[in-house]
Amino acid sequence: MMLQTPLKVDFFMSRSEAPDELDGGPVLSIRAGRPLEEALALLGDYPFLLVEDEHGGKIGHLSYETVAVNMLDAFKRKCAYLETILGTINESCTVIDEKARVVHWTRGAEDIFSLKEEDIIGKPITDFFRSDQLEILNSLKTGSSVLHQQHHAREDLVVLINSNPVRLEGKTIGAVVAETDITSQIRLNNELHSTSEKLFRLEEQIRKTSPSADPFSYIKGNSRELKRTIDLTTKAARTNASILINGESGTGKELFAKAVHHLREEDDAPFIAINCGAISESLFESEIFGYEKGAFSGADAKGKKGKVELAKGGTLFLDEIGEMPLEMQVKFLRLLQEKRFFRVGGTKEIEVDFRVVAATNRNLKELVDEGKFREDLYYRLNVVNIRIPPLRDRIEDILELTHYFLYEFSMKYNRPIHGVSQEVMQSLLKHSWPGNIRELRNVIERLVIFSDNGDIRSEDLPPEIERVTGPVQQGESGEPARAAGGTLTEQLQEYERSILLRELKNAGGNKQLCAANLGITRATLYNRMNKLGISL
Repeated sequence: MMLQTPLKVDFFMSRSEAPDELDGGPVLSIRAGRPLEEALALLGDYPFLLVEDEHGGKIGHLSYETVAVNMLDAFKRKCAYLETILGTINESCTVIDEKARVVHWTRGAEDIFSLKEEDIIGKPITDFFRSDQLEILNSLKTGSSVLHQQHHAREDLVVLINSNPVRLEGKTIGAVVAETDITSQIRLNNELHSTSEKLFRLEEQIRKTSPSADPFSYIKGNSRELKRTIDLTTKAARTNASILINGESGTGKELFAKAVHHLREEDDAPFIAINCGAISESLFESEIFGYEKGAFSGADAKGKKGKVELAKGGTLFLDEIGEMPLEMQVKFLRLLQEKRFFRVGGTKEIEVDFRVVAATNRNLKELVDEGKFREDLYYRLNVVNIRIPPLRDRIEDILELTHYFLYEFSMKYNRPIHGVSQEVMQSLLKHSWPGNIRELRNVIERLVIFSDNGDIRSEDLPPEIERVTGPVQQGESGEPARAAGGTLTEQLQEYERSILLRELKNAGGNKQLCAANLGITRATLYNRMNKLGISL
């Protein structure tokens, strides 16, 4: 506590209000801003202390009485704040003194442990809980702190603990523990994990029964940017190098990660995905490394394998890697270097071998410069960097994606679509698509839901997409692009015609080269040209 300027009016008497002893008794002057402890020591020799400002002007005086009155008032105010804070928070908060007696017990603690405040306050906490269950005792006895630690509070309860000792003048006089119930989070996370595994198995079954063996078959588009990205991905997938996929949200980073997996792994190799931005920091370690039986409760009594162990012999896909907590980055880097780890609560070292594909929509180099991402982990993951182009950089793919999604949702909602107006198509082509393919998919689903008699209408576009009216734009061949109306089959044929015209132009009219670029035979090219009325 310091004497400060300006001073509170009620903390000092003015010179005119000073008692008579101030004139005749021993008095010492003290400068404002000196420690209060120093002033209290001097008051043992002097009944009053004159307080001066920085210019030597007298601004009041101190006595034991004025100090005691103000310190009592300050103490009452601090207590009022503390009681209000503890009575407001929902979390469980427990405070004990140096003899382990309970000093504070919040409503959150009452809810978690079913003990009323009046029944536990003032009594040793060991009367209600076993010593080996009390992390707060460790903080009291050893002066250690705990941050974000899972704790077995009860057989059916898992809590996240923060614990600190209370120190005064170098001595531990108590301890505080805050506990958050995360039992339901663990249960939901386990359900999500189980559902994700089932979904991947279904996807694998569909892929194996599909007539297409192309791992990029789910990635729609024929733009140069997309073809180049697929080519780079194919080359990188022929190695075991770690791959970092950069791309804005909604560009399809996970589809590319799965394509990498299918290109370089056996059919039965696992693909394990974890979204680093969707898991709370408290659950991260147990999700990555798993846990042993008895590590904590509220989950599988037999323990649980982590994502790393499940990915053994396959691919571990780390989505939104930029959101991985710094503390976890250190442990994950060690895992990549040593290929060994311990489960949470385990003593047996487990050896694993897997390939890593990471993805992010953030600039990891900037995060490294800001100290939010470890540089050594960045270089470990960034052996091969693949950038997925945003939809606004491959506008020609919007047509194909639009028709693909129209077919998907017309089947899903049993709403046959007969045509798309030129105005709607031009509006879609002009939009910047900040949400990329995911946004386009949502817009098409909306248009199908609101369609009337098989027609897609511009008035059903979401408000963020500008309605476009005006003349028809020219196509790449120089001729006016044909109207986008007609049946879905007619529109798909028109789109195929525009692709062939563009590729023939790029190949300088060389049909053999054009067919090779499109991945078809020259006979197929001739057949499609005849059917679509293209003569060169």
